[in-house]
Amino acid sequence: MRLHGEDAATTSGGGNEDVMTEDLTLLEKAALLVGKTVWETHDLPRHGVRSLWLADGPHGVRKQLGAADHLGIAASQPATCFPTSAGVANTWDVELAERVGAALGAEAAAQEVDVLLGPGLNIKRSPLGGRSFEYFSEDPVLAGRMAAGYVRGIQSQGVAACPKHYAANSQELRRMVSDSVVDERTLREIYLTAFGIVVETAAPRTIMSAYNLVNGVYAHEDPFLLGAVLREEWGFDGAVISDWGGSNDVVAAVAAGGTLEMPAAGLGSARQIVDAVRTGRITEADVDARAAEMLRLVADARTSPAPAVDPVAHHALAREVAARTAVLLKNDDAILPLAPGARVAVIGDFARTPRYQGSGSSAVNPTRLDSVLDVIGESGLEMTAFAAGFRRDGTPDAALRAEAVEAARGADVALLFLGLDEIAESEGLDRSTLALHAAQVEVLREVAAVNPRTVVVLAGGGVVEMPWLGSARAVVHGYLSGQAGAGGLLDVLTGVVNPSGHLAETVPVALSDTPTADAFPAEGRTAEYREGLYVGYRYYTTAGVPVTFPFGYGLSYTTFAHTALTATADAATVTVTNTGDRAGADVVQVYVSRVSAGVHRPVRTLAGFARVELEPGESATVTVPLGDAAFRHWDVATGSWQVEQGTWRVLAGEHVDDLTLSADVELTGTVPAREEDVPKRYLTGDVREVPDEDFAALLGRPLPSSAWSRPLTVNDPLSAMAGAPSPLARLAYRVLAMLRDRADRKGKPDLNILFLLNMPFRAIGKMTNGMVDAAMVDGIVRIVNGRFFAGAGATVRAFFRNRRANTASTRALRAPGRDA
Repeated sequence: MRLHGEDAATTSGGGNEDVMTEDLTLLEKAALLVGKTVWETHDLPRHGVRSLWLADGPHGVRKQLGAADHLGIAASQPATCFPTSAGVANTWDVELAERVGAALGAEAAAQEVDVLLGPGLNIKRSPLGGRSFEYFSEDPVLAGRMAAGYVRGIQSQGVAACPKHYAANSQELRRMVSDSVVDERTLREIYLTAFGIVVETAAPRTIMSAYNLVNGVYAHEDPFLLGAVLREEWGFDGAVISDWGGSNDVVAAVAAGGTLEMPAAGLGSARQIVDAVRTGRITEADVDARAAEMLRLVADARTSPAPAVDPVAHHALAREVAARTAVLLKNDDAILPLAPGARVAVIGDFARTPRYQGSGSSAVNPTRLDSVLDVIGESGLEMTAFAAGFRRDGTPDAALRAEAVEAARGADVALLFLGLDEIAESEGLDRSTLALHAAQVEVLREVAAVNPRTVVVLAGGGVVEMPWLGSARAVVHGYLSGQAGAGGLLDVLTGVVNPSGHLAETVPVALSDTPTADAFPAEGRTAEYREGLYVGYRYYTTAGVPVTFPFGYGLSYTTFAHTALTATADAATVTVTNTGDRAGADVVQVYVSRVSAGVHRPVRTLAGFARVELEPGESATVTVPLGDAAFRHWDVATGSWQVEQGTWRVLAGEHVDDLTLSADVELTGTVPAREEDVPKRYLTGDVREVPDEDFAALLGRPLPSSAWSRPLTVNDPLSAMAGAPSPLARLAYRVLAMLRDRADRKGKPDLNILFLLNMPFRAIGKMTNGMVDAAMVDGIVRIVNGRFFAGAGATVRAFFRNRRANTASTRALRAPGRDA
């Protein structure tokens, strides 16, 4: 295959002529589709095709130094640590997202990174999701638009963005083997929509597939996800990269549209591709298509040195972003902003040792790190005392608590910094609770008893239960606010910045109120999305479940009035007036609700939004585009998007539960409204504890088994060794579990151990740079299943076969014109 014109694949970093797939041997093409090292793609020196360097991450570049690992255990080059996506989403500011993306892209380019692995935009199905700090929202429109801003910014610097994890990646527990069982309409409307927005409006050059299966098929080899939707419907023509160790069958991936298997499966995967062509399992045209995607990625990579980055300027940007991510949740008696010279007691370990980012592959080595104690002297506040107040791991400590109470006495205001510790949320594990440690809550109550003017500042990657809300005069949620978060939060507390953050997720009253409380995370083979469309606010508003703070909520030091809503099928227009005495920013949120009968759907869904900054007394008229995307649903019967004819209500206001303006529009639609034969609970939103028969009716097929296989297979997680026939396997599990528990007791997750426990046996062959191949993994699984001698013999024989084959493949790649 030869590429012409705009699709011509050219080299970069060497070679003077275009390289075409027809110029390569089959083995060379196959080698382009598998990683060379943990972070590098294969180069083809005789063709002048250089390798590409890929690096995390979503809120700061993590290019590793020395021996590389994929979980951030080793040190990485210093880079600006911006607030995580969960916080930036609270800005509802797409332009700011693009500025953050441009800064990330600039730092990636300066570190000679070609592909930046982010942003993450999976939907927050449950607030217990351990990796939710890397994701934007429970709503696909907000997540998609914010992620698109990141992508445009990153790619403006000549670096390819890699939005992730496509798709329906909702839990960390057994994330590499879990099967997300979800009906087609929910999959389309909730879990794919954000990715569609990014692809169609920002044109990312790469996409990262998810670890999990979706309806029984691994995401990286799913013809529906990668072919029918991503490439054919959305028009994506870039490279699909597997999550690290997330490739199951490299041949199936090539056929389905999966381009690059990472990190380092070695040339054994390349040989599998070559053999599959020779045996007719796939065609060489399939390989050509994927190889062309890699050649285009190389051709588009930056060739000239990138400008140096100003770390001071980027730190200042991180501080600005941190201030704008903060959400003012409560401000009784207008205790905030604090006046210059206010005497404040600073309480809480988080003021001394900030919790500024999550744990896992996105962990950034910051260029500097500010704590509240470091920068409060510049704030105009007078700090009367500091007290740690509590132990970070939640262990009760009466002496620390008493110290906090004494510090609070006599101060004008007690600033109490509370939050989630490092073990509470991390890649590789899900949260077990939405509660703060009891020791922190006890400190709050005792401090508030001696100083009612207590302000709580929260740190964490998601929401928490707030039964203690009455003890605080004000609450600011700073999320994970990055390396400059301390300064940004003080800017908000003192009024240097008027808070404008609005929640990108709902704060429930209790975990038991969430629609997935009894089923998340799923512990079996399948994760069943029985709640259907009713995710986040879609559930609470439809089922009438009270919440602590609704989706879109956020206070300001000024006030705004919304008036003069006009709406058509194409757009809504609202006038916003700053009715207070301070300049500030407001987010106009527009939702739609169907008035006439039709298929089941939440009572209202976000259709669009606009952020506007206004001086006191100033007014502005904002227009929010609508169009078919605001009203449509996925029609399973026709396999297409449809808009029902009838009356629809357009609603506008401050948040999902405060929509004071409404206007009805009549839509011609694409189909007549119709009644739907679905279980009643899906009409009312009563989706807690959905029985098997109702979920099967929604799926339109029988439920798959959630039981683990016996004997164990290559696709079972290493944690399944707990019940393996082999005593050696059971011992190995106990050792891993002991190491995990030891790390938990220290308050810092051991990411390598978590990864090992969650990963399937097949991943051993994907992570060892060719030292272990699929045949060796089969032998290891035999040992685990109690067939020691047969398994050990097979493993040893496979080892020597693989070593000889690797030598031959390496020689073939180096010798022009030869194939394996």
